[in-house]
Amino acid sequence: MEKYIGTKIIDAEESTLGEYWESVKYPKELRSGNPEQNGYLVIYPDGYVSWSPKEVFEAVYHKAAEGMSFGEAIEAAKAGHKISRKGWNGKGQYVELASSISYTGADGKVVNADHSAIGNRAFAFVGTSGVQMGWLASQADMLAEDWMLAE
Repeated sequence: MEKYIGTKIIDAEESTLGEYWESVKYPKELRSGNPEQNGYLVIYPDGYVSWSPKEVFEAVYHKAAEGMSFGEAIEAAKAGHKISRKGWNGKGQYVELASSISYTGADGKVVNADHSAIGNRAFAFVGTSGVQMGWLASQADMLAEDWMLAE
């Protein structure tokens, strides 16, 4: 067997198995298990709804507001979320993935950037002084565990 690592951002709330059954109108004749078992109601990005036992869920997920690694933050940005560090001083600062990047060259012509390895995307830092295209993380940013969704 091969090893896999997955990262996704989901919506979830604590729920017993019985509460899940009621919320999704699960047929009574198909229900099995302890309705008082603690777990989480989970809604995936494609809208799929499921329930996960507490121990299984908490072994895989943690609240994005409580801190993500840089790798998790990058995956969140690639999925369309704005990301920020709790430790940043400026209010309202965040990083997002920009696409359809273009610039005006010295000759006044608009050039659509298209790098063979990354295409037409780059991280943009949005701060109090404006937008910095092509943002690069510092060593401290890359090793920090206080990344969060900025939305």
